Amino acid sequence: MKRCIFSIRRLAVLLCCTVLSLLGQQAKAEGSPGATVNTSAKAAVLIERTTGNILLAAQENLPLPMASTTKIMTALLALENGNMDDIVTVSRNAFGVPGTSIYLSEGEEISLKDLLYGLLLASGNDAAVAISEHIGGDVDTFCRMMTERAAELGCTQTVFLTPHGLPMQGHQTTAYELALIAREAMQQPLFREIVSTRRASISWAGRSYHRILNNKNRLLTDYEGATGIKTGYTKAAGRCLVFGAERDGMEVIGVVLGCGDWFDEAARLMDLGFEKYEFFTALSKGESVRRLPVENGVQETVGIVAESDLAAPLPRGYLPALVLELPESLPAGLPAGEAVGTAKLMLEGRVLHSVPLVTGDTIGQRSYGYELERMLRLWPAQGEEMAQ
Repeated sequence: MKRCIFSIRRLAVLLCCTVLSLLGQQAKAEGSPGATVNTSAKAAVLIERTTGNILLAAQENLPLPMASTTKIMTALLALENGNMDDIVTVSRNAFGVPGTSIYLSEGEEISLKDLLYGLLLASGNDAAVAISEHIGGDVDTFCRMMTERAAELGCTQTVFLTPHGLPMQGHQTTAYELALIAREAMQQPLFREIVSTRRASISWAGRSYHRILNNKNRLLTDYEGATGIKTGYTKAAGRCLVFGAERDGMEVIGVVLGCGDWFDEAARLMDLGFEKYEFFTALSKGESVRRLPVENGVQETVGIVAESDLAAPLPRGYLPALVLELPESLPAGLPAGEAVGTAKLMLEGRVLHSVPLVTGDTIGQRSYGYELERMLRLWPAQGEEMAQ
């Protein structure tokens, strides 16, 4: 691979990567620790949603109980494995689960979608059990599914022993891993819709009126650009909050665990993140980066484009470097959209984000038929030259 290094600011090409000081902060590579921040929480983290890059962190890898923020994973599995129109029959196990409830009755029939609203808005523990039994067959199997799904997302210290978060020894996660789970859930349109809803109503079998559900997340009314996500509290875990917001094209997701002033601290961390970072787009999806020579092709060159947006959060005042890794030339016969290289957005040697570089067009290959047709097209002109 040939490495082509350009430093950029928006679309301008500079000669080198210029690094300016920004209150001592450093941009971090994907998945690496962000700037340490003082916090009232036992553990906290703030990440950028698109890349998952850590912006701010404190004890982000410390295993802790997470109370009802557990239900983010419960909802994610329901969305990935269930049909929202499914009708769920409430079992004896789901009826009368301790703690917060949407007052399901044994034998009640309710849609999976309504259960999700009850799970995420009213934090219904009974809804969590009903969902887990419907998706996993039983609670224990569903909890294993939860832990396995977390591991797929890179969560090595997360263990789910309940679908609702009521206290149980060994039921734990970390602030960073919970943020990764929330990041995955926020890719689900229905999840985003539910957790950003302030008030909703769902069916209540056998009654002439609906259940009214109120979101307990105060940030939805108090914080500009808030996107959700989930509150949680038990005496063992303390106040736990997964939160998010979007401003000026940058979306963040944060977690505070064991935090007495949870809403105020969440707002403070997001303010700090938006103050210190901006979202920087180096390449847009489909944007051309260069043309490469083609060997034995019907065309001499082919355009190379970005497969998706190359963008990342950047400390304000910093200039990143764009690194293109491409071969000297390409063989004929490659289809359009074939990955042939990589574009990386870097700062101080750290990769902030990377995307594949792909062929913009199909590269036709020369053949006997192609050469014969080309000769026939040129034949009249060659005949005229000989006659002259």
